[in-house]
Amino acid sequence: MLRHVIRRNAAALLIMSAALGGCGSDNQPSAPESAVESKPAAPAQAFGRIDRERLLAADAEPGNWMTRGRDFGRSHHSPLTQVNRDTVARLGFAWEYRTNTNRGLEATPIVVDGVMYTSGVAGRVYALNAGTGAEIWAFDPHIDYQVTRKTCCDEVNRGVAVWQGKVYVASLDGRLFALDAATGKVLWETDTIVDHTRGYSSTGAPEIAGNVVVIGNAGSELDARGYVSAYALDTGALAWRFYIVPGDPKLGFEHPELELAAKTWDPNSLWEAGLGGTPWDALIYDPELNLLYVGTGNAALWSYHDRSPAGGDNLFLTSILAINPDTGRLVWHFQQVPGDRWDYTATQPIILADLNIDGRVRKVLMQAPKNGYFYILDRETGEFLSARNYVPVSWGHVDPETGKGIVDEQSSDYGAYGPKLVFPSAMGGHNWHPMAYSPETGLVYIPTIEAGMVIYDPTKGHDYRRGLWNTGVTSMFSDALDAMLANPEKAPAELRELIRSGELTRGKPDPKTRGLLRAWDPIAGKTVWEFETAGTWDRAGALATSGGLVFHGDALGRFRVYDAANGKLLKDIDVGSTIMAAPMTYAVDGVQYVAVMAAWGGGGWSSAQPTSAAYRYGNQGRLLAFKLDGGATPKPELLPEPDPIPEPPAMSAAAEIVQRGERLFGQNCRTCHSMLPGGPSKDLRRMNAATHANFDAIVRGGAYKALGMPQWDDVLNADDAEAIRAYLIKLSWDAYRAQN
Repeated sequence: MLRHVIRRNAAALLIMSAALGGCGSDNQPSAPESAVESKPAAPAQAFGRIDRERLLAADAEPGNWMTRGRDFGRSHHSPLTQVNRDTVARLGFAWEYRTNTNRGLEATPIVVDGVMYTSGVAGRVYALNAGTGAEIWAFDPHIDYQVTRKTCCDEVNRGVAVWQGKVYVASLDGRLFALDAATGKVLWETDTIVDHTRGYSSTGAPEIAGNVVVIGNAGSELDARGYVSAYALDTGALAWRFYIVPGDPKLGFEHPELELAAKTWDPNSLWEAGLGGTPWDALIYDPELNLLYVGTGNAALWSYHDRSPAGGDNLFLTSILAINPDTGRLVWHFQQVPGDRWDYTATQPIILADLNIDGRVRKVLMQAPKNGYFYILDRETGEFLSARNYVPVSWGHVDPETGKGIVDEQSSDYGAYGPKLVFPSAMGGHNWHPMAYSPETGLVYIPTIEAGMVIYDPTKGHDYRRGLWNTGVTSMFSDALDAMLANPEKAPAELRELIRSGELTRGKPDPKTRGLLRAWDPIAGKTVWEFETAGTWDRAGALATSGGLVFHGDALGRFRVYDAANGKLLKDIDVGSTIMAAPMTYAVDGVQYVAVMAAWGGGGWSSAQPTSAAYRYGNQGRLLAFKLDGGATPKPELLPEPDPIPEPPAMSAAAEIVQRGERLFGQNCRTCHSMLPGGPSKDLRRMNAATHANFDAIVRGGAYKALGMPQWDDVLNADDAEAIRAYLIKLSWDAYRAQN
């Protein structure tokens, strides 16, 4: 079986070599396999021609979008003005490209010289004619779907890097590829994962940092030990690797920074659990200062009582690191949450800008991480400049002089004081969705979630499972929390009296979940305007332009345009697909386009809300482009109402077997199987007789692995699988009786 597939469209290559222009109603059909050997009419160096000088002068080429955030500062702001406050009412459909996938799309495309490069599910890559959407080539890394056991949050990918004729992408299973930008041919690939028995995956975009390409990894909900790796641009040879947290000090340290970090951990920490810190996003390079900034992740084992019993700050969890990319050595670090225990990652997108602070222009780094505070740091020295909360916060506060996080133990330490309602939730006040900074308004536009979570440690001690989920806690937020607070009888036994008495919510912010686009003044540290979206899980990236506009999508399938100064809604397009990714804009032949990828996924990917476009229309992956005087946007057909649940098999298992199956399902299956008829994954209450008969072969034998269902025979024995099936039969009977 091929490990990766390149599909090229010879006709599109000929079109690209001649002229770019026109628009189409859909992407062109793929070329037959015989076209793979076709030679492009233009030389390879004409494609993907981005280098340091061109990137530093990005504003001189407003028609291009050369990084995931357009410029090296990742502002997600464009100088283009053809689409503006006066003309945006004319914005309409230009073209679409269908990825033929049904999982989340999170990437922001790159456009250079009329060619669009973007990534899709699991690290697929698409090169398109940016004027028409015609496919030039497509690349599929053909991952081993066993890796999906190790993903917390879908099979997503957040983008590519384009540099000097190459396109770099990481596949979900942790391979890093360099592709020829003209043809999609693999120039080199390398495995970035140091230990495949642990819970590693890769979902972030590579970052070009001087003479190396850098990539991180994910897996802190499992047992990964986070690190970033740097590779030679032309060969893929490993240049250096920086670990985020130490390993067992008895085994020595891979680099000197870890000796410093180890002093902030209990010597008897649960080292075998990896301990997390995975830098799954927020890699950004400053070519002016030659510094690579790395936002690090949460702890593996959320409760410090389990992972580092004596406490400690646990460096370099939830930190921003400044690394010299030539040497891999640390220049400075800033930790946001000492001893993180709530999944408050610092992996959220970072923006580099020059701001006038107290009469002095400072080179700053801005970030709105999960913990609810908006940070401004001097990016040259790491000096703390300010932090103001942009959402309600209860876990603690930030010292206004030093920037150190001060934890309110009584209010938020569930390990010592029992279940707690903590703000923000593990979704974060802001997650991976890119925010945008407009130098014209001076505002940062933040995709925001106001939400709390109930969190507790049900076991008081963790049974570590290698390569599997190891948070060690129970947490509830969003719709589950709302339902539980409204009806305490639906809550776990440990929480019912706390809810009835009001003790759980006393003195806390309103626990109702809200999704908002928030315009934030970073200097004043306050909200200027906000727009509340309909869905509690809404969280899509933002785009700002010199046309005085902000673009933003939502879960309902609305693509909205606001006045950047005051938040007035100027345009609302129903696209029929859930949008999470950040829009971007570019120009071809004098025409400005706005493009966005659309498909539901990420955290909670299997639980698409019934009001969402993904639930109502399905979740086919789409890349949509708009322009002035375009047409009506086509929408997928509405899905039919689900068939009634069929009569399940007879319920013969004993109650204790069903209870065991419920526990095993919660440990191993619930992340992917939400039991929603309109979700991207199968509703297992509707299994037919053949699926019941083949259940063990599917679950333990890997019969459906090629379709994305991993094999579990190393974790579950035959009795375990049968217990899970018994639990599913019970759920099926409950639903069958309820519908009748």
